[in-house]
Amino acid sequence: MIHRSKWLAAAAFIAYQASFGLPAQAGTPPDTLVAGWAIDDMISLDPAEAFELSTSEFIHNSYEKLVKYDLKDVSKVSGAVAESWTVSDDGKTISFKIRQGRKFASGNPITADDVVYSLTRAVKMDKSPAFILNQFGLTKDNVDQMVVKTGDYSVDFKMDQPYAPSFVLYCLTSTVGSILDKKLVQSHEKDGDFGYNWLKTNYAGSGPFTIREWKANDSVVMDRNKNYSGEAPKMKRLIFRHIPEASTERIMLEKGDLDMAMKLGPDEIAAVKGEKGIKVEAGQIGYLWYLGLNQKNPTLAKPEVREAMKYLVDYSAIADTLMKGSKTVHQAFLPHGFLGAVDDTPYSLNVAKAKELLAKAGVPDGFTVTMDVRNNPDTTAMAEAIQATMAQAGVKVEIIPGDGKQTLTKYRARQHDIYIGPWGPDYQDPNTNSSAFAENPDNADGASVKSLAWRNAWDIPELTKESKAAAMERDADKRAADYVELQKKVMAESPFVVMFQDNLQIAMSDKVDGFILGPSYNAYEDVTKK
Repeated sequence: MIHRSKWLAAAAFIAYQASFGLPAQAGTPPDTLVAGWAIDDMISLDPAEAFELSTSEFIHNSYEKLVKYDLKDVSKVSGAVAESWTVSDDGKTISFKIRQGRKFASGNPITADDVVYSLTRAVKMDKSPAFILNQFGLTKDNVDQMVVKTGDYSVDFKMDQPYAPSFVLYCLTSTVGSILDKKLVQSHEKDGDFGYNWLKTNYAGSGPFTIREWKANDSVVMDRNKNYSGEAPKMKRLIFRHIPEASTERIMLEKGDLDMAMKLGPDEIAAVKGEKGIKVEAGQIGYLWYLGLNQKNPTLAKPEVREAMKYLVDYSAIADTLMKGSKTVHQAFLPHGFLGAVDDTPYSLNVAKAKELLAKAGVPDGFTVTMDVRNNPDTTAMAEAIQATMAQAGVKVEIIPGDGKQTLTKYRARQHDIYIGPWGPDYQDPNTNSSAFAENPDNADGASVKSLAWRNAWDIPELTKESKAAAMERDADKRAADYVELQKKVMAESPFVVMFQDNLQIAMSDKVDGFILGPSYNAYEDVTKK
């Protein structure tokens, strides 16, 4: 018998099918890909603000950047909106030549004005992802002099220092580097908001798909962009349904109501493997799972407590038994495969060691603390397992469940005790995670750079200098060695308990081909259905 909540989810989907003219209980249309996912972390569709895992997926498939990398070989960087680029002799300016004859989905031409507007807008709005551009010396006050139009189809990107060019280019492949339709966005501007209130729920890009509609905690609908300059996507439409229950997602995939199930848990993946008509694609991706211990909590701020917490997680049991291979134990802030990544795993469950450290910290009987947990099955299961092992040392963890938006909003405001969640790289350069885990240039509540270290109130001026210096090193071997040293320091000293790296497993109909599973986002433009 199907649980009532599962029946309601299925019923809701039938109603949704009807609203788009899709046949109920008869499979999905040949020109439409229907995927089940958990999209409750979405806050905004504006590339200058969007910083969540699911939103990044949609933005990468609907907006173009100056440059892009090959999802199958991230070492290959090529032009997108930009046709070519050159680096000045002093290394402080990259000059981009913009491709001519290309259009946005609206039909407006893509010019240097759009590039300048998009990048300067992101810096001036100063939302969470702005730090990706700020790190090159761009500020609200100087950005108009740093990103400048040098011709109708040429732009100079100036920096305060000669950074490694590959580092800069990878940063410009992130969501905040998306090129917006200036004319369209400005037409919706009100009271100097840069069109922000409109773009939170609308679209102004030039990628293979447009974002037709977003219904919070319900669905995202994307349509083929008829003005896309590349090869037209095979699918006319993509529909992503918010289905928080993995068991419901599995049922809908088996019945043919879904073409892809993006968020099946380990049990569901094991169940569908080998089923007729279903295949599973898998690959290691750059998402890391970690605990963030807020240093505003005086108990968690004690170095011995931070270290003790790292001995109160049963990493192997969670990865191998609870998650059934969907995660690999990984304890450094750089994912496996990145330049300089450390694969050492020095921590394991050791209650005696943890108790010894807690006694040194002056809390021999433990303490009580809260943990904010996104209420999906995987996160909840991990949190409950950690709650149980921490209790063995007297650390009483109260789990506070919430949807993705609730937990992220609280975390970003530094109002948590412990936060459990994933972190995905914004670009394929080691600085993407080093700047998040090992940099906090201003620990004030009103700081403009709000890295993960800032979110957890970890004040690290010296480590911040070391991380910034690593971004400047042009010798690849020396740069890798710098990141090895940084990771070891963060593992030993930080309020981060890095636990796992994701092995993404996506179940889909065997009629689906051409899906590209990438290291930080997936691509749909080559998807076909037999």
